Amino acid sequence: MALLLSASSSSKRWKYNVFLSFRGKDTRKKFTDHLYAGLKQKGISTFKDDEKLKQGTSIAPELLKAIEESRIAVVILSRDYASSSWCLTELTKIVECMEKTGLVVLPVFHYINPSDVQNHKGTFGEAFAKHEESFKDNIGNVQMWKSALTKVADLAGWDLKDNHESIVIQKIIGRIFSELYHKLPCVSKDLVGMDSFVEEMLDSYLGEGLGGVRFVGICGMGGIGKTALAQEIYRRIYGNFEASSFIANVGEETKNQGLVSLQKQLLSKILMESEINIWNVYEGINVIRNTISNKNVFIVLDDVDGEEQLGALAGEHDWFGLGSRIIITSRDSHLLRRCGVDDIYTAKVLNNDDALQLFSWRAFHKPYPKENYVNLSKDFVNYANGLPLALKVLGSSLFAKRTNEWKSALDKLKEEPNRNILDILQTSFDGLTNMQKGLFLDIACFFNGENKDCIRDILESFCYYPDYNIGVLMDKSLITIDDQGILWMHGLLQDMGQEIVRRESPKEPSGRSRLWIYEDVIHVLKNNSGTEVVEGIMLNIPIQKVEHLRVEAFLKMKNLRLLKIGIEKLPQDFINGTVQLPKDLNRGKVQLPQGLNYISKELRLLEWYGYHLKCIPTNFQLNKLVELRMHCSGIKQLWKGNMNLDELKLIDLSDSQNLIEIPNLSGAPKLKQLILRHCTRLYKIHTSLGDLKQLIRLDLNGCKCLESFPHKISLEALEIFDLGGCSKLKKFPEIVGNMSCLLELCLSETTINELPFSVEYFTGIIKLDLRDCINLLSLSNGCCYLMSLKILTLSGCSKLNELPENLGNIEGLEELDVSGTAITELPLSVVHLKNLKEEEVLISWAC
Repeated sequence: MALLLSASSSSKRWKYNVFLSFRGKDTRKKFTDHLYAGLKQKGISTFKDDEKLKQGTSIAPELLKAIEESRIAVVILSRDYASSSWCLTELTKIVECMEKTGLVVLPVFHYINPSDVQNHKGTFGEAFAKHEESFKDNIGNVQMWKSALTKVADLAGWDLKDNHESIVIQKIIGRIFSELYHKLPCVSKDLVGMDSFVEEMLDSYLGEGLGGVRFVGICGMGGIGKTALAQEIYRRIYGNFEASSFIANVGEETKNQGLVSLQKQLLSKILMESEINIWNVYEGINVIRNTISNKNVFIVLDDVDGEEQLGALAGEHDWFGLGSRIIITSRDSHLLRRCGVDDIYTAKVLNNDDALQLFSWRAFHKPYPKENYVNLSKDFVNYANGLPLALKVLGSSLFAKRTNEWKSALDKLKEEPNRNILDILQTSFDGLTNMQKGLFLDIACFFNGENKDCIRDILESFCYYPDYNIGVLMDKSLITIDDQGILWMHGLLQDMGQEIVRRESPKEPSGRSRLWIYEDVIHVLKNNSGTEVVEGIMLNIPIQKVEHLRVEAFLKMKNLRLLKIGIEKLPQDFINGTVQLPKDLNRGKVQLPQGLNYISKELRLLEWYGYHLKCIPTNFQLNKLVELRMHCSGIKQLWKGNMNLDELKLIDLSDSQNLIEIPNLSGAPKLKQLILRHCTRLYKIHTSLGDLKQLIRLDLNGCKCLESFPHKISLEALEIFDLGGCSKLKKFPEIVGNMSCLLELCLSETTINELPFSVEYFTGIIKLDLRDCINLLSLSNGCCYLMSLKILTLSGCSKLNELPENLGNIEGLEELDVSGTAITELPLSVVHLKNLKEEEVLISWAC
């Protein structure tokens, strides 16, 4: 009970942190004085009778009041402690407060046997014998003293016998710090939501049980609260160490004052010396290493941005004594890893509830919004997206403002982000190379939320070296990549990137390198004001609008490398079906009545939803084009003849209902993906398709009119082959050569009646889908040599009445679906299918 602070005591205003109870003549000028000095050095408010009481005053009442006003009592039980009635009166009051108000009591056994205290033996027994004689008329007090002494002696404490006093004092101070700070939640209004982060750090990253010397990094984007987290941890535990130092703004101070100044600052705090003579960095390294290597220290190096800074201040683990803890905060996780930290804690944004509370403290000076400001407050909190810096800056700027001012400020943010926030965030951007800056800006303007693997080819075509530089942006805490490979940029970092582009030409959009705002793009295209500065355009047309452009719209944009034209995301009313979708939704929203005759030769990505022309003009010189995406287009024939598209790696014409044939593709030897899903009138594919050596994905799902397919294919790199729903396709093409890379083959809803023997060439296939092949009569024995096959789907193959006898050869098979077939029994060899999940067969069978 005594070792925990009660709810009421934790909120009480205390005058003293610690009350020292001791026998003056035993310990005042030695142990007690050293302990008092150590507590004072750590800034812990401590009551010691000869320091606080004035001569001539009544001792007892002031002592008792001081106990009531203290959070912790350290009782130094020495040889003659019990001989003093004043000490025993103190002790009785201490136990009373321990039991009533949660006073924390910490006993120290000063070169005495703890059992003598507990059992009132030795000098303690002698002392009580004398008290019983002296206080015959008030024996009740003596009994209270005995009871109090027994209760305190039963508490966990420290025994000085066979221990170094300095070490015990350090442990006592550490325990006091733990009681004062570690167990109490963050009370600062700026630290809302920090408690769980602090506890996680203390328990999993800095705990004593982890042993040794530990270097721990705290990493995250600017403004996320790395410094605040480090400061709170420092406040809670710095007293657990022999010495400590918090050095703020290391990166900035290195530029302003130099590393020698920071080395002096570190040593001055650790050694408690005002004058430290160091003349160069190398001398400073030697002094730090030689003077601190035997000390148990806690050091925080805040906002480190260079390897040389750590090298000068905390270069190696062996610079510090056992149990030392070094925290380094930085925006650069790669820097931390290079410098050999033991672990890295990634700082997190606040959840919505904590974010609203932090914002409210700044905007209303209370932890919740005023009644008529709730929705507006939530709008600002959503904008800040959990970033503490933004919540504090925005909240402070709105304090005591009227609701109309709040609304105006919110609208202004959409046009021009807060400069105080951007300046903090832009520090990381400024440290990038020009190539990395370009990559960052492209992500901010065009690719936030995209799968990194899906945009790799495009980014490579821009000479961004994405495999390396995406990693750099991640290390700098500018982007993250989730478990699905989706590339995310915090909304405020995206705003920062877009604001950097806007500043390139604040008044005239045509002077900016990237255009993504609807009004800006339309202004440039309709006024034919594009310039060579423009490198990328993304235009998302509102659903109800159609824009008509002149043929010269793109004429002056000689360096345009990216063009994405789509439609705005459907509002929730359309998704819910409460508002009817416009009939012309798939009709081109951007019309070029005179045709598209001028387009940049630098174009790498052409994405045009609802492209309304019947084909791509033959005079296009798109030899640098990497991706061509035209969903729901009006294209009838992609192009006529043969086009030179040496760099083209993807064609996606999904849902192009007018497309009837695919032309000669021999001019696109690097093509990796051909996606023609639901091109329902497509009936013919040129034979050149069969020779595309780099093709990885061929997706013709839902091409229900497809009849003609190259009779022979040699697609040795193919991984995904989807002919599902090609209901007029009667025969699978003949395989020439090895197709060991194929992982998935879908022939569902086709009219094939058998698989060719060449299917055995699919040695790497994992998934084979023959669902609803109603004419399929049998499976060839070649299927039984597909040793990598895990999923075989035959459901709905109503004419299929048996499986090959040697099906058991496919030892890796995990799922077998034969529901809706004419099969009445499985071959005996299935007993060899050890990986087959029985329920997958039985459940499917029951269907």
